[in-house]
Amino acid sequence: MSVQSSKFLLTVTLIGMLGPVPARMLGQAAAAPSSATPQKNWKDRAEYDLFDSITKDNNPKTKLEKLQQWEKQYPMTEWIKERRTLFLTTYAALNDPKNAVEEAKQILADDPKDFTALYYTMLFTQGLYAQNQTPDVLDQGDKAAKAILANLDTPPPNVKAEDWAKLRPQLELLAHRNLGWIAMQHMNWDAAEAEFQKTLMLSANDAQVDYWMGTVIASEKKLDKLPAAMFYFARAATFTGQGALPPEAQKTAMTYVQKQYKNFHGSDEGFNDLVAAAKANATPPAGFTIKNANEIAQASAANEEEYNKTHPSEALWKNLKMALTAPDGANYFMMVKGTEVPTLKGKVIKLEPAVRPKTILLAMEDNTNNTTTADATLKFEMPLPGKVEEGTELTFEGVADSYTASPFMVVFNVDKDKLHGWTGKNEAAPVHHTHHAAATH
Repeated sequence: MSVQSSKFLLTVTLIGMLGPVPARMLGQAAAAPSSATPQKNWKDRAEYDLFDSITKDNNPKTKLEKLQQWEKQYPMTEWIKERRTLFLTTYAALNDPKNAVEEAKQILADDPKDFTALYYTMLFTQGLYAQNQTPDVLDQGDKAAKAILANLDTPPPNVKAEDWAKLRPQLELLAHRNLGWIAMQHMNWDAAEAEFQKTLMLSANDAQVDYWMGTVIASEKKLDKLPAAMFYFARAATFTGQGALPPEAQKTAMTYVQKQYKNFHGSDEGFNDLVAAAKANATPPAGFTIKNANEIAQASAANEEEYNKTHPSEALWKNLKMALTAPDGANYFMMVKGTEVPTLKGKVIKLEPAVRPKTILLAMEDNTNNTTTADATLKFEMPLPGKVEEGTELTFEGVADSYTASPFMVVFNVDKDKLHGWTGKNEAAPVHHTHHAAATH
């Protein structure tokens, strides 16, 4: 059941229990004879008949007209509280927050614990604040919600204990929901978050509260709490069924959380996991977190540093390639040219010629498709002995001679004794046997 539907049914139920005020016979006391409460009397039969007509009228518009007639004809009456309550419930039926709350104020001035007045004051706080954004509206709504929570153990007059047991959880929910919303208007983020947590514990399926919860947590501007804020926005955007946001509001929430996630995380990676978690849980599950872009960058930098320590040759080549493919790569190469580069490592792609080569083409980086492209050329003054198989790993210290940025290739001049891992050997020269003529006797 949606929150709005719950409010409506709760209101209808309460009106049925709290009103209309029971009609009394002319001159009969409102209280039981044994009560110490002073008896109430009608001014005359006409006042009673008018009252009786009001209580039987189910049309709020004509009912209001009769109430105004009663007030005009009988400005002073012993039934003033009942009349104000009837005005209050009639204005409520007409969805007139301003006049309903004005009547509630008058009732509460005489009886600060009057349940009907407290309930409608709380119920209409948001609607009234939309019309008139003054601190008084929030203050009276706050007091009403707190008063209802303080008296939850006591059923209102005319409400049976068994009926109150069913209504109480709904009233408790609405009170915390309103207290959270009021705290949110005051930008009291911690208090709002606490009230919304209580609300969601009482009713997990309330996408509007999810959205509010995301808003207040994000407004706290605490980096470690932003993943929770995004969780609640994602839940508001994806929750379906009773208690869901309207489709347009869902779309707005989804667009917002997608943007915030990407800004926070640095990419869309993992966003679907956030959505899945929000669909499956009313609150962030234990251990739920989202790494922010800084954490990811720091972890990446730490991993890279560790990799560079354990793979110096690969790191050196990576940095060299990055510098040479940058816009000012040619200028950088002028500083490198003619200098011996520390040990680099690569795999043989091609020998030129295939045996006793003077040139070796190496792949300095492996790719995932098990195919390699040469990006370094080693040149030797004298041919190397024999040959090695394609894929053989070699290391070398060479002097950079030239390069091209695209396709990327660096040419090194290498001394034979600065090449490591070469296992090729020249074939032994064929042995020639000399045949001597047999001696004749």
